[in-house]
Amino acid sequence: MARRTGLSPICAHLLVLRGHRDPEAASRHLEAPLASLAEPTLFPGMDLACERIARALRDGETILVHGDYDVDGISGTVLLMRLLRLVGAKAVWHIPNRFSDGYSFGDHSIARAEAEGCSLVISVDNGTSSGDVIAGLSAKGIDTIVTDHHEPPAGPLPPALAILNPKLRGSSYPFRELCGSGVAFKLAWAVCAHVSGARRVREDLRAFLLDAMAWVALATVCDVVPLVGENRVLARRGLEALSASSSAGVAALLDVAGLRRQQLTAEDVAFKLGPRLNAGGRLGCAEKAVELLLSDDPAHARSLARELDALNEERRRLEAELRVEAFAQAERYADPERYPMLVLAGQGWHQGIVGIVAARVATKYARPALVIGLDGEKGRGSARSRPGFDVLAAMEGGRAHMDRFGGHAAAAGCEVRAENIEPLREAIAARAGELVAVTPLREPDLELDLELPLADMSAELMDQLDRLRPFGEENPKPVLLSRDVHLASPPRIVGGDRTHLMLHVRDGERVFKAMVFGAGHRADELALGRPFHLAWTPRWNTFRGQTNLELEVHGFHVGPLSAVLTEVAPAAGPARREPAAGVPPGSAR
Repeated sequence: MARRTGLSPICAHLLVLRGHRDPEAASRHLEAPLASLAEPTLFPGMDLACERIARALRDGETILVHGDYDVDGISGTVLLMRLLRLVGAKAVWHIPNRFSDGYSFGDHSIARAEAEGCSLVISVDNGTSSGDVIAGLSAKGIDTIVTDHHEPPAGPLPPALAILNPKLRGSSYPFRELCGSGVAFKLAWAVCAHVSGARRVREDLRAFLLDAMAWVALATVCDVVPLVGENRVLARRGLEALSASSSAGVAALLDVAGLRRQQLTAEDVAFKLGPRLNAGGRLGCAEKAVELLLSDDPAHARSLARELDALNEERRRLEAELRVEAFAQAERYADPERYPMLVLAGQGWHQGIVGIVAARVATKYARPALVIGLDGEKGRGSARSRPGFDVLAAMEGGRAHMDRFGGHAAAAGCEVRAENIEPLREAIAARAGELVAVTPLREPDLELDLELPLADMSAELMDQLDRLRPFGEENPKPVLLSRDVHLASPPRIVGGDRTHLMLHVRDGERVFKAMVFGAGHRADELALGRPFHLAWTPRWNTFRGQTNLELEVHGFHVGPLSAVLTEVAPAAGPARREPAAGVPPGSAR
């Protein structure tokens, strides 16, 4: 792999561990060429969808773009709205309110379509399971085109004009892991080709599609879809488009996040941009994020970006308060054998925050968790899983006690009445127990890709590692092991809540700044002159215009590594007979 791709043995090793065996395919993966994107016409129903949109354009019909209140739904709504405006369509948009409307289609969808005089609805990131509402739209003479990526229902599909979803049974589309905005992008691409009257898209529309990848990148990263195949292309090219975007809304968002004038990473999107865009939806006003990304007025965009920034701070405050209450309640169900999945509920718990808190609970108690916010007699909840556990299958055990539920193996949601919380808790615990009996819950291992002396880390190697970006689901950032490093100065406990460690670590003459998040309580384990071992990922850090190579530390250990390190076999294929220096044939945990 190293010989045929021109990569260092270290980067070649990382590619192989991530499942790449063919050097030519690995080179395409690294380059992420636009030509590797599949034609949108491979979606069943795409031609019909384009013809219907073309008729709406020709006849001056009003089109409603129906999104959702998370980053995926928001980004796809912006993408389609900008396209429809560009080609001269009469278009309006609608985002449901998390609290009054709930997720996806509902009576609010019909009411909005009728109020705007729409004859065509295009969904983004929802609709595959909205049979009753789409049938209601059809009965009123309103056609629906669904663009979605969620698993289809077991029964019949909605009576939509076209359902563009790579996960439909029998779909001929070659990549099933697009996010909702990714599917909306494919529709936009097909519409651009249809409007151009040729397979080659005209230049102004081609420029639009390249710019539109910025919104697809936001959604692809924030929706945590696998960053392989088409998603890698869309995310990598989209991050470049996001950094270079001329959109006033994007510029204002980057400014409030402190990311203006720098090359963006997936981590920037996941931890700085995504939370701000999501904050409005979590607190009941997702339309602000759509307005921001649609804005061409810099002053208005700055105002909206500041509002979203303030909403995100409010979200963080509410989350911290709710987390304390949820942790306290979880202690009442501390027995993991009796309650292998936690079900927590409270009156007044903010329904826009319960998903984040469920993730915190699942991490702290090493168990899947469902957290429900009650508002009087009714409640809405969000569940988060643990590695290898199907949280939706566990919730199936409580089907009789929920008004509505859905999702996937890693995350799910539900609507439930307050009087049913206790039976729901017992039913889910029972089903989770059956699942755990087959596949026991365990703490995930920290997987180390390879051992590398810290002194060997360099800017040149980092440039090669950057070719593997963007990192995310199914393309994890490299985690390296360095033995017997030393402190160059005493450890410092940092952070507003004093929970993090900042270190300066030394190997020979090389010294790196290193951050260990959440490890402030372990400062006493480290001392000048005492060697220890690091599990780390290199990263660039830009501060006050200066960019330096630093370390993100995932763990450290003082003492013999044999107590915590277990060698494991390579992911696939035989070990090389003559591994390169410092590169073991397999991974370690």
